[in-house]
Amino acid sequence: MNQVLYERLCEVARQGNITHYSEISPLVGLDMAIPEHRNQMSTLLDQISRQEHAQGRPFLSAVVIHMDDNIPGNGFFTLAADLNLFRGGDRFTFFVEELRRVHDHWRGISS
Repeated sequence: MNQVLYERLCEVARQGNITHYSEISPLVGLDMAIPEHRNQMSTLLDQISRQEHAQGRPFLSAVVIHMDDNIPGNGFFTLAADLNLFRGGDRFTFFVEELRRVHDHWRGISS
């Protein structure tokens, strides 16, 4: 797991905010204009979400969204489906609920 990325996502969550792929990609030396880099980012976020889930916490990667449609990428929903957390239906509603859970969990946790 990439610790720099993890710590940034924790900071965003503690602040009750969101971030965009293009804002966090430079932290790990990636460029979202490059398809392979997008795949690598997906892998990094997947690792973080799996770790959080294993600890009984919501998907921290919910704070990372696309600028164009304001929701996470497909990998977010694929992982949620693989873990039987998302069984289809409205992606936006699932995302908003998970984002609320992330913000609720991280609120008040100091760095």
